[in-house]
Amino acid sequence: MPRLQVTTPAGDSREIEAKTGWSVMENIRDAGFEDLLALCGGCCSCATCHVYVDDEFAGTLPAISAEEDALLDSSEHRRPNSRLSCQIPFSAALDGLAVEIAPED
Repeated sequence: MPRLQVTTPAGDSREIEAKTGWSVMENIRDAGFEDLLALCGGCCSCATCHVYVDDEFAGTLPAISAEEDALLDSSEHRRPNSRLSCQIPFSAALDGLAVEIAPED
């Protein structure tokens, strides 16, 4: 099964088995990470699933949508590698993806 490396805002890191066909957010939430709120459940309307994506995988992700970009602009913690994890479909091609959960706004 493909793997996903998740780091919390406190710096704790854990590798999880990730399900393909699920979003990165669903995989993180299902693994019990409480730091990822995901309040809207993946509807791209709240930005509480904000993560920083390892630069190695930036070119393999789908392009950022205008809606996602606008939501990330509302975060004081936005970085060039910021994404909403609900907008990243997890596939076997992303095996080894590393993300860090952004601090809560």
